[in-house]
Amino acid sequence: MKETQRRSDLKALTVDQLGDELLKLKKEQFNLRFQRATGQLENTARVRSVRKDVARVKTLQRQKAVPAKS
Repeated sequence: MKETQRRSDLKALTVDQLGDELLKLKKEQFNLRFQRATGQLENTARVRSVRKDVARVKTLQRQKAVPAKS
């Protein structure tokens, strides 16, 4: 349920908002990698979920940038 809710929230965003969201996720991904390297990371599953969210945002950006051909 949580994943589908997140997906529908992302679909409602504009291209500019998706760009902002992507930037935020990339910063979080960097911080998580840094925490993992220093041994301070507690929630290791968050790394995977952030990586998937980045892919989701990039996919939605691409879908909105290129109109669907019918």
